[in-house]
Amino acid sequence: LPILLVMGGSAAGYKDVDDSNVNQEAIEVLQTVGIMTGDQNGNFNPDGSITRNEMAVVMAHLLNLDYDYYRGTNPFTDVPEWAAPYVAACAAEGVVAGIGNGQFGGNQKVTAAQASLMIMKALGYFENAEDFGSDWQVATIRQASYISLFDNISSNAESALTRAQVAQLVLNGLKAQMVDFTGDKGIQIGDVTVGYKAEYTARTNANKKYNSIDTGKTDIAGNNQYYVQLGEELYNGDLKLKGASDDFGRPADNWRYDGKDIGTYTKDADLTYTAKVENGDIYKDLGLSKKISKSDVTVFVNGIEQSSLSLDIVKGGKDKVANSANGVLTEVFYDADNHEVLITRVDTYVGTVVKTVNATGKRDAYVVINPETVNPGIGNKEFETTQKFEDDSYVLYTYSESAKEIKSVEPAQKVEGVVTRAENTVTNDTDKAALTIDGQRYTASAKVSGENLSDVSVDEQYTVYLDSYGYLIYVERIDEIGDYALLVDTDAGTLFNAKKAALVFADGTTAVVNTAKNYGASGDNHIDDGTIVTYRKDADGVYTLRAVTSGTGTVRVTGDKN
Repeated sequence: LPILLVMGGSAAGYKDVDDSNVNQEAIEVLQTVGIMTGDQNGNFNPDGSITRNEMAVVMAHLLNLDYDYYRGTNPFTDVPEWAAPYVAACAAEGVVAGIGNGQFGGNQKVTAAQASLMIMKALGYFENAEDFGSDWQVATIRQASYISLFDNISSNAESALTRAQVAQLVLNGLKAQMVDFTGDKGIQIGDVTVGYKAEYTARTNANKKYNSIDTGKTDIAGNNQYYVQLGEELYNGDLKLKGASDDFGRPADNWRYDGKDIGTYTKDADLTYTAKVENGDIYKDLGLSKKISKSDVTVFVNGIEQSSLSLDIVKGGKDKVANSANGVLTEVFYDADNHEVLITRVDTYVGTVVKTVNATGKRDAYVVINPETVNPGIGNKEFETTQKFEDDSYVLYTYSESAKEIKSVEPAQKVEGVVTRAENTVTNDTDKAALTIDGQRYTASAKVSGENLSDVSVDEQYTVYLDSYGYLIYVERIDEIGDYALLVDTDAGTLFNAKKAALVFADGTTAVVNTAKNYGASGDNHIDDGTIVTYRKDADGVYTLRAVTSGTGTVRVTGDKN
């Protein structure tokens, strides 16, 4: 099932890149530092391809190469004038190589193996040809995977990378440690190298600028020697990455450049649930071998820490975690080094769009949301977005109690049909409550609102809205189920049996019809004679009636029914 994404905020951005893009962090960081930028229309084109020529431009900007120096000195015969200085500079630095016969193959789409090799060359790897062994692609992909260059990139060695994937690859490279060759180059005997030993050691330095991209333990043996990340070396400590928390209490990365904030980006959870989860489930799904005491378990609910909800993570445990339930996003973050767990709960609520406001020179476009869910009682709230919503449409939103603001909005899926079964609705047990509509069963969300589930009538027509996980989150009865008629008589004790009614239709014709329910005085679904109704007739000619209501009750016609 899709997840309603609730991410951190960012200062940068493109019109076609939002929180739903797994590479948003990489795209916006590279935008800020000027390595990769979008088009004149404010789009990044994340799914677009990138050629080897364009990758050379990216690498030249990344490494701040003096490409102007190399104008007119390109070693390849097939490189266009616009790309020539970038390719020449990268070739001189040993970052790129040709494809043979004096050609660069710059119009070919860059592959995962080619692009990752360029990044690893910048990091200091593959200094010598012997490092590749018998297959350069296998060696490259193996080493790139080992140093996490392919995090958030789904690809194989020969796949052409998208612009978004290249951005992610470069960002992963900026966070990676630089290395120096510390092996043995051996001796050359003819065409054979004897005694070669491939060994690369992480570069260290005492300068504190090398602690600006904090991706873990960097102080080696307490002697103030820091691992050198590529981004620290290239940006002299002005590009900073620090651990943070988003507005829901989840671990996040905060990036800053030249003293200005780029954005805060939520990290991926180790476990994600959208229904009830027990502490034993977490123990099993994390693959633990010993319990985690509740003193080492932190729980956040919609951004507020809830110490009372902490619990032991134990094998076979049956305790419900953090009020997890249908439609609740429960995420688990495991710190293996300290054997600690962070659990965050994010509720999805339903609301309606009161109005949409277009962007002006002073403010971005925004929508005003009216909550339909009692909790939280936040009143109308604004949410900045370029996404278009119709007024009065139902939307799903998340709300941070710590930030006191809506963090995400998306349309709610609408379903219409006849309820043919209602389960566990009398008690409003939302863990088990469900409605079957036209043969499809929908389980209720923990935050279901609208018509009370205990009031839902089988064989009546309803409109329901679903959350991002497929759960019912809003229920409303359709008052007008068909054309209009006047209900003349439902006297079950005399003229008619318990399931008949006399109707006058809008065209003036009359009929005595069979009805799905007893609408007479003796029935639970009684409708007064003289009431205006809407009706629906099934394939067997059986009528379902519904009284038309106004602000003062049912709409009736007075006079003698005869």
